[in-house]
Amino acid sequence: MSMIRMGMVGGGQGAFIGAVHRMAANIDSQIELVCGAFSSTAEKSITSGKALMLPENRCYPDFQTMFEMESQLPEDKRMQFVAIVTPNHMHFPAAKAALEAGFHVLSDKPATLNLDEVKALKKIVEQTGLLYGLTHTYTGYPMVKEAQQLVANGEIGKVRKVIVEYIQGWLSEAQDADNKQADWRTDPARSGISGCMGDIGSHAANLVEYVTGKEITHVCAELTAFVEGRRLDDDGIVLLKMQDGIKGTLQASQIAAGEENNLTIRVYGEKGGLEWHQEEPNTLTVKYLDKPTQVFRTGGGSNSARAAGVTRTPMGHPEGYLEAFANIYVNFAKAVADFAQGKTIDPSEYDFPDVIEGVRGMALVESFVNSSNQDTKWYNLDQLLADA
Repeated sequence: MSMIRMGMVGGGQGAFIGAVHRMAANIDSQIELVCGAFSSTAEKSITSGKALMLPENRCYPDFQTMFEMESQLPEDKRMQFVAIVTPNHMHFPAAKAALEAGFHVLSDKPATLNLDEVKALKKIVEQTGLLYGLTHTYTGYPMVKEAQQLVANGEIGKVRKVIVEYIQGWLSEAQDADNKQADWRTDPARSGISGCMGDIGSHAANLVEYVTGKEITHVCAELTAFVEGRRLDDDGIVLLKMQDGIKGTLQASQIAAGEENNLTIRVYGEKGGLEWHQEEPNTLTVKYLDKPTQVFRTGGGSNSARAAGVTRTPMGHPEGYLEAFANIYVNFAKAVADFAQGKTIDPSEYDFPDVIEGVRGMALVESFVNSSNQDTKWYNLDQLLADA
């Protein structure tokens, strides 16, 4: 047995999400960072790699050079997969180049800048036969997996209603140019056609489909840019229609002043409902029509095998954001190891989001924007009040 060798594109000095990915990859001691192209600036890329204690000859000026040079190394030395942690506009070119060079890809979400790119990416994944994963982080929490299992097992009956909210306040003021994370997220050229919905609304939509096991089929959306001069939405509300007649609402906001990272999902079935809050991730509450409310806790003896299998610490010790990220990384690493042994890989069995979720994610974001740009669903009350 040996560690799975990972390269990284993006995530250099001053980047937030790159450090998160590296910590998550390292938690289970199954993945080793062996190389990287950490910045669009060659000097910064090499400096960043050296700061991570990588040998200088594995610190590359750009990802094209990295893929070319790594592919020339002996098979037992070269990287096996690459983590892509750049702003959105670079996800597709880096993933395309990696797959065509023979490397598996694990990408930060969204998969690409737009729907056309992700459709092209899906074809490349299928043509190469290589693995592709997305870090939809919140599916990695043990209690989210417990919720998924309870719904699948019919514990709350046939699902009728879903309410999901992802509420933040960090973009309440016009700080875009002074904040690196805000700067690219509010720039259409680097973020895509949506700001808030593309950034966090996509997480909320993915969580809904993961927990319920059903797909969103129709949307009615209203997106707004509240901060003057902002070019992309910073708030949105969406009505959802889903498979099997499920109805739902999705709210996402980055201008809810005072909020931190308030992701909440509620799922209601014929016999009961369940509720999970990302800011209190160890607790899953299940409410019933005909018996007392039940509280599930991470690490508890009644947890399903899927939840227990991704729990690392004893009951009462918080399993949080990094651990959830790590669960996606370790599942992807298992798939990479098994792929190297010639096994056929079904991403659903390894429980990591794949290119299918990537396509659905981009389609949902575009549907939110398209819906918001038309008024045909809105009814004006003035028509009823005209003679009052």
